[in-house]
Amino acid sequence: MHKQTDAPRTTNSHPGVPPMNEPQNRRVAVIGLGAMGGAMAATLHKAGWDVTGFDPSEAARKAAEETGINTTDSLATLAGTPYAVLSLPAAGIVETTVPQLLASPGTVAIVDTTTSEPATSKHMAELAESHGAAFIDAPVSGGRDGAATGTLSAFVGATDAALKAAEPVLLALTGGNFSHIGGPGSGNVVKLLNNVLAAANLASVGEALGVAKAYGIDPATAAASISGASGGSKVSATMYPNWVLTGSHDSGFSMGLMARDAALAVDVAAQIGEKPLLLAAVANQWQDALAVLGPKADFTEIARTVAPAITPAGAPGTPSAAYASRSPKGTAS
Repeated sequence: MHKQTDAPRTTNSHPGVPPMNEPQNRRVAVIGLGAMGGAMAATLHKAGWDVTGFDPSEAARKAAEETGINTTDSLATLAGTPYAVLSLPAAGIVETTVPQLLASPGTVAIVDTTTSEPATSKHMAELAESHGAAFIDAPVSGGRDGAATGTLSAFVGATDAALKAAEPVLLALTGGNFSHIGGPGSGNVVKLLNNVLAAANLASVGEALGVAKAYGIDPATAAASISGASGGSKVSATMYPNWVLTGSHDSGFSMGLMARDAALAVDVAAQIGEKPLLLAAVANQWQDALAVLGPKADFTEIARTVAPAITPAGAPGTPSAAYASRSPKGTAS
């Protein structure tokens, strides 16, 4: 993804005056300390922000505390924090969280990295504006590694003014690698489309490599060859070699979340009268895999249903001994 920001980044040259894109108050609340939220909290902490994290899970709070993050078990105590980052499992939780953060004055900007729904983001943006604050939908891509290193990419839906207000946090999380798609909700739409395309590619690459193996061709060799040609993608170049062909399936993103995102993408299309037949078929395929593998399986385990012969983890119900000894996956927020 290319670097793009609609708000200019300028540096004030007067001594003692912070750059215009640097906030004078660097307090930030991170709501949701799962695989992604916890890594983003740690990144902000390392970048010099005063971070307080919240998660209803005591285990998630303790994990964050081990990285130096202050935590609280009460969301209400974070009301009025100048900046907030949301990393939540669903749009419904965003809807109940934002009003609590706005309950006290002082909020400057809320950056919602949740893969949420456009209608929710539009409503939250209006609510924040009525409180003199900014809200941007900024669902991210790059996984836990990108979150941990501040190199995520983000799909941003926001007004120009809201983006400018939220930019200091967004820069810390992405290094500037974000695209301002359009107004509130548009970031959600494009992120959902990105995810359903990834879902389609995960299934199709798996099927293709299954055919290659049936012909006696090493799937890793086939994947490498395809990745250098017109059919190549991140799925064939990275996901299959690293997580599927090794049998590790440890991307950190869950089957439940990907199946949800694929279904949401089709639902969003239906709301405006679009009927993407291939994407709908993909979404149904992921629902079938979800029923077999369960929501906590890694999303790369779709290969176990579309081409079990190419992964050491094997078909559902017949995992290898090495795979069976591993602990279940958690969900990423």
